This record gives sequence, structure tokens and C-alpha cells, in this order.
Amino acid sequence: MQSPSGRAVVDCHIMPAGNAHVEVQERDIALLRELFVSRIMTLAHAGALHFEGRSEAAKKRVQKLKAAGFLAERPRKSRDPGILTLTRNGFRELVENGHIADLPRLSAAAFERRARVSDLTIRHELAVMDVKTALVRGISAVPGMKMVEFTTWPLLHQFDVLRGRAGKVRMKPDGFLRVEETSPKGEVFEHTFFLEVDRGSESLDTLTTKALCYREHYASGGYVRSRGGKASEYAEYPFRVLFVMPSEERLRNTAHRLLTTEPPVETQVWLATAADMSNNPLGAVWVRPKDFREVIRGNRHMKTHAERRALFSD
Repeated sequence: MQSPSGRAVVDCHIMPAGNAHVEVQERDIALLRELFVSRIMTLAHAGALHFEGRSEAAKKRVQKLKAAGFLAERPRKSRDPGILTLTRNGFRELVENGHIADLPRLSAAAFERRARVSDLTIRHELAVMDVKTALVRGISAVPGMKMVEFTTWPLLHQFDVLRGRAGKVRMKPDGFLRVEETSPKGEVFEHTFFLEVDRGSESLDTLTTKALCYREHYASGGYVRSRGGKASEYAEYPFRVLFVMPSEERLRNTAHRLLTTEPPVETQVWLATAADMSNNPLGAVWVRPKDFREVIRGNRHMKTHAERRALFSD
């Protein structure tokens, strides 16, 4: 992942209570930025995203950043993993040195309000970070693949669509990512995805409405306009919507429901279980509703991955 700073070492020192100080490095800024956007992450997330999977290096550096007052850890039960958060000192470091000038401006009070993640939403936000970690790890291991952008702050990519009698509906995606693929001939292709992480708490009607809103965002030209293009050019700006589901049953039920819409949602939404996606995020673990329909037409159960697709297949 690219760092927001072009310098190897940022000229900044802090001397908070406890007389600890740290020389802030490029990787530290990337980590603090990540927490400003995502609000929370575990040490495992930090290690995978910013320390090339080196858990001991991540642990030591995070301890220094905590001692310096940039990071804190939420209170937790002994059996739960530690959850890192950005402190007010960390936020000040980012603001005063221009490291989040490209992101929405927040006052210190607004930052602290946003940083308070309720117990009701914390599991969902950690699940989003699990998906991000798996995808970043998988993509970084493929030659010619590069993660250009992966944001998990809904504000950055929220959009409005008109839905008949429901009127204007505001969508707040769990994530948005862009991946560049360079072919052996040097050609560069971009793959764009929205992300929805399902915890099983929403109705199938709600999930279906989300899929329809994404389709409308594409077909109406809303998405292409958000990328600086013209509405008439919408077909040149395709994207997929990744639905990560808590179970195989939930995946099948959602795929079936998407096929009952008129017209059906067939190929824009790709579904995978959280377990399969975590183990093999780019592999043949993704199902389109169209693929699911072919299975049920043949009176077969999708027991194997034979009918599934790799993430970057056509």
C-alpha cells in the first residue's frame, strides 16, 4: 500500500506523559491513517496490512506508538483480541503534518465522537477489516496486481439513488477498492469493487434493496459521474459488488432472492462466505446469482467449488 508521505522519516517527535518519545516513520503514518479511516483494528490486522505479516515486528512497533500516546487499546475481556484505536495525539499528528489533508476534515470533537465505536457495531467493523486484510494479502501476493485504493469509511463513497415510492435512498458501502492489473505486455487494467459484509442481522429484502441500489448507481450514471465521467459513458466504468456472507445457507438464500427481482440481478453481485473468502480470497469461492441459477436448474446442490469463480475471472 502506498504511503501518504513521500518521506522515509517524518520530522516529528512527541514527549507525552511517561517521558516516552518516538521518531515517527513512514509506516507509522500509514498505520495512523488507516486507523483514522477504519476507526478500529486488531494487532493481527495491523501486522498483515503494514508489517508484511511480521507479527512480532508489528507488536513491538505498536507498543512504542502506544507508549508515545498515538495509539490506545479498547477495554476488553481476557479472551478477546486487543482492539487498537487512534488517540487524540495521533489525530493531531496527522492533522498538523498534513497527512490527512485529502480526507474529510474533522474537528477534534468530531474525531472523538466518530472514534467511539459502539459494542453493537464493533463486530461488524472488525469483520470488514478481516475482509480487507484477506484481500490485501491475497492481491499483494500476485505478480502484476496492485491495490490502488481500499477505503472502509462509508462517507468517502456513499451515494444516493432514487427507488420508486421509497424516494431517495442513501447507500453507505462497507468498503470500496480499486485494483490495477498489469499484463505481461505492460497493459494496465483496473478492477473496481464495492464491498458489503453481511453479519446475518439484516433481512433478505434489505440485502436485495442494496443490490438494486448498486445496479441503479451504475445504470443511472451516478457512479461514472462520481469518477469524473459523463453519464452516457456509464458502460465504460463497470464495477462488481462483493457480498461476504456468514454462512453457505445465507449465501444461497440471498442469491435466490436476487434472481427473483425484475429484472433479476445476475452478474454484478458476487457472493462468498466469510470463511471461504478468508482462506482463498482470489480463488474460486465466488458465486454470481446467474451461476447459482444454473446449478438449481440442473437440480444440483452447490456442494463443491466447481461452479464458483475466481475473483478476477471474467
